[in-house]
Amino acid sequence: MKKWGSIILVMLLVGACSSGKKALDRGDYIEAIEKAVNRLSSDPNNKKAKQVVSDGYSLAMEYYQEEIDHILSGNDAFKWGKTLNIMNRVNHLSNLIRRVPAARGLVSSPKMYTAELSQATERAAEERYQAGLISLSRPNREDAKEAYYHFSQADNLVPSYKDVLEKMYEAKDRATIHVILESVALPLKRYELSSEFFYEQVINRMKQRFPSSGFVAFYTPEEAEKQQVQYPDMVVRMEFYDFFVGQPQHFEKEETLDRVVEREVEVKVSRDSTRIEKRQERLRGKIKIITDEVASQGLLNVKIEEFETQKLILSEEVPGEFLWQNQYGIFVGDEGVLTEQQVRIINNKAVPPPGPQDLFVEFTRPIYARLTDRLSQYFNKYN
Repeated sequence: MKKWGSIILVMLLVGACSSGKKALDRGDYIEAIEKAVNRLSSDPNNKKAKQVVSDGYSLAMEYYQEEIDHILSGNDAFKWGKTLNIMNRVNHLSNLIRRVPAARGLVSSPKMYTAELSQATERAAEERYQAGLISLSRPNREDAKEAYYHFSQADNLVPSYKDVLEKMYEAKDRATIHVILESVALPLKRYELSSEFFYEQVINRMKQRFPSSGFVAFYTPEEAEKQQVQYPDMVVRMEFYDFFVGQPQHFEKEETLDRVVEREVEVKVSRDSTRIEKRQERLRGKIKIITDEVASQGLLNVKIEEFETQKLILSEEVPGEFLWQNQYGIFVGDEGVLTEQQVRIINNKAVPPPGPQDLFVEFTRPIYARLTDRLSQYFNKYN
């Protein structure tokens, strides 16, 4: 084990101290020079690392200049963005070399883009801005989403470039599906509080799953009015129906228990000694198990409609049920005849069932999970 541990350690050290020659041979100039410079920082006289820096840097500068010339002479819509990426790579390599004296001595004047970088950044922002305008001029929602990404990249390059913030807002608004989550009031007032809690939980969950950074926005009717969302894209209507909270049920069951067990018994052999013997013993008892239960269940109908045309897009029923149950018991006899479950039952106490409000909440829990998953599945395609 020690031998293998030593071999692995040596392999790790060799990997960590790579001169970058293999990376240079395959044309990966960034990796090659990063490894070579790191090697020189701990071993300034390493010949292989020196050779990689010396040869690799000149090859990299030649290659990247050719790439810039090729890109700028073409018709790529985002040629300044690609040029900017190459300039940043060149600056990265030059900063690596300038940081380590042993590498700095091999390259007399590491190239740094400064004024050119600023110019390229401005032009890259402009080409993204123009691409955003073109996409925004089209009526399609997907084009508005594309416009938002173009404007966002322009803003990342040059913060608050021209009127890009206003254009981002416009594109985001046009690309976003605005959805009102609407609940239908229950006919029975005593469940009104529970249903309001349920709807509130659903709305909060959907807002968590579809944050403001995405392209689906959910509103309550009150929020839509407050934010002046006059023409939403869709309306989700939720309505409980065919539901009930049953009457308490009481059941009693008596059972005679009879069980043969094997026990160890100490038996006196002589005046001064004893031994342990196994003997069978029949245990008996009688148990009465009392079960109290209340059932609740119901259906939620969910409909998704287009607001403008009132066209029904989706209509589904989501079921839910809950059975509250409490078991307790009375026992007479030898407790050794009881199973573990029976012991738990006779140790239980009689308790009153939950109120109708609580039972309503309980049967809506599975409905909540199924409903939010179904809505998420449907609206994910718009994000």
